Amino acid sequence: MRVHHLNCGSLHPPVTTEVVCHVLLCETSDGLVLVDSGLGRRDFAEPKRMGPARFLMRPDRDDAKTAVGQVEARGFSAGDVQHIVLTHMDFDHIGGIADFPEATVHTTADEYDWAVLNPDFTSRQRYSQRQWSHGPRIQTHQGPGEPWKYDLHGVEVLPGITYLPMPGHTKGHAAVAVETADRGLLVHAGDAVFDASLYAATTPSGTPLSRLRVLRGFERLMAVDRKRLDGNHATLRGLNDEAGVTVFNAHDKRILDDLTES
Repeated sequence: MRVHHLNCGSLHPPVTTEVVCHVLLCETSDGLVLVDSGLGRRDFAEPKRMGPARFLMRPDRDDAKTAVGQVEARGFSAGDVQHIVLTHMDFDHIGGIADFPEATVHTTADEYDWAVLNPDFTSRQRYSQRQWSHGPRIQTHQGPGEPWKYDLHGVEVLPGITYLPMPGHTKGHAAVAVETADRGLLVHAGDAVFDASLYAATTPSGTPLSRLRVLRGFERLMAVDRKRLDGNHATLRGLNDEAGVTVFNAHDKRILDDLTES
């Protein structure tokens, strides 16, 4: 499996540096797989699709940073993307799915229930129903899963791609583990952590990481269950300390830059 690290959306919330939308593009024997999708072309054409959060996050409207734009730049077509595995359904993770109408979109059953089937007041304010109004094919994955590795449980989504449930940021949030032949195990933590210094002392290449206090505060502000955050951080720390495992999150630009330069 060949993996590319992409920035599929640059956001500029107040009082902090640029926040990225870190997406994985996986070339598999059965077609292309995206882990998260960032922002899409329809989001830029119809900004209301992103919901009120767009006023706080202030995304760049840059087609070159859409997942479909970067897929096409590599010589593929949108139809080559067979699956999109979401960490969760916030606007900056799901917006790009509309650019891949033939793909199966994967999410956890808990996330789908809270966002789509039985939304409450909080989820109706948080999620943008417009981003899945085109009727994508969605496959949900239930429960904590089976015993996996490193004393964790996981749910196999596709061969070599596993959900590691980590609710807290949202009710059905999950990290996504991707097994590769040349880069070991890659763990996309999504929004289970915002500041990479909470789980690692350095970037993957060894550059020391300082604390990003604003991102830490924003993470706690956006979490639906703050009591789970510290446990998620500890789990990610343990994974990152394992040989052959690289953990990265969705929004810390320092980690994206490090991985795309390596």
